[in-house]
Amino acid sequence: MTDLMLKSWPAGLDRVAPAWRPLIDDFLASPAGRGVQQVLADRLAAGAAIYPPQPLRALQLTPPEAVRVVILGQDPYHGPGQANGLAFAVAPGARPPPSLRNIFKELARQHGRPPRAEGLLDHWAAQGVLLLNTSLTVEAGQAGSHARIGWQALTGAIFNHLLAGPRPLVFMLWGAHAQSLRPPHAPARHLWLCANHPSPLSALRPPVPFIGCGHFGAADDFLRRAGQPPIDWLGERPTPAT
Repeated sequence: MTDLMLKSWPAGLDRVAPAWRPLIDDFLASPAGRGVQQVLADRLAAGAAIYPPQPLRALQLTPPEAVRVVILGQDPYHGPGQANGLAFAVAPGARPPPSLRNIFKELARQHGRPPRAEGLLDHWAAQGVLLLNTSLTVEAGQAGSHARIGWQALTGAIFNHLLAGPRPLVFMLWGAHAQSLRPPHAPARHLWLCANHPSPLSALRPPVPFIGCGHFGAADDFLRRAGQPPIDWLGERPTPAT
């Protein structure tokens, strides 16, 4: 991919929200960060296709001071033209994968009508929904291929930074992988919403099926009690300026 941001890593980091930069700079200078950069450089030199083109895009669209909801994914989609740097989202024009279709189904179940699909998750990010994968890159056709190269040193630092902040946040943890990041003594000021992953393999299964979980409505109720506007999950309002 000739436009892959990582070909000129760390060039392009100027698009990341400034308040995230200390965490990113610490990561790049760390052994884990240097290891990630080396793996990516080696794989690209070997001709591997790595997605998405902008791995840090979630940190461009949603600065830490704007975060109100955190949705954690595992790793990006591994098909061509799918991943766009936001967890569960796809690039414009790409057909929504099954997990995203189930997210749309749950939204339609709660609201009585389907969401506006095109560009929807960018709209969420602009409202303070951080859509963060714990691994930020993947190789074409190989799900989980970069799950152990060291990205968690960065994404874990981001998660812990938000966790320790004074503002009450909503954490939506879908599936065992995301739920494993919840600390044993999670701060009570935050709302913790846990359910199965929206994948077709688990979305309707116990113990907490994703379809029927009601997380979007629960998040809005929590935000209202905190004196904040709810999220426009359906994409009915104009996207806020970023």
